[in-house]
Amino acid sequence: MKKLIAIAAVSLLPFGTALAAQDIGCGLGTELMKDQKGLIFRVLGATTNGTFFNQTFGITSGTLGCAKNGVVASDVRRSMFAAANVDQLSAEIAAGEGETLATLAALYNVDAADVAAFNAMAQSHHAALFPNAQVTTGDVLAALEVVMAQDARLARYIA
Repeated sequence: MKKLIAIAAVSLLPFGTALAAQDIGCGLGTELMKDQKGLIFRVLGATTNGTFFNQTFGITSGTLGCAKNGVVASDVRRSMFAAANVDQLSAEIAAGEGETLATLAALYNVDAADVAAFNAMAQSHHAALFPNAQVTTGDVLAALEVVMAQDARLARYIA
């Protein structure tokens, strides 16, 4: 069993940097690793959730940190979207426009009148949002929200 967990953890390692802590979903692994920090604990939590098929039980029963109503919270949707599109998002933020950036703005419920301001703000802070190749999507979104909070026009979208 230890070999299976080690193999799964190593095989998921390349994907781990794209995940924020809340991106491993709900389940026994999430509950066991919730107070732990670091990539290895996220990988182990996700592996435990997937290996033992306890997410299905948690979702249907409303236990193990899973919501029974099946609604995915906005912050989790943003995080999942950013993780799946991080490279494209970085390129479009650098350019100040694009479909992926527009989708991210929509996930923050940014009004059409404020999308240009959102794009310009993100573009002007690209270096802070993506300081290195190892940045996690959780770090990117957290930095984006800090910058949005400092902008009088955009602060209301993260309140």
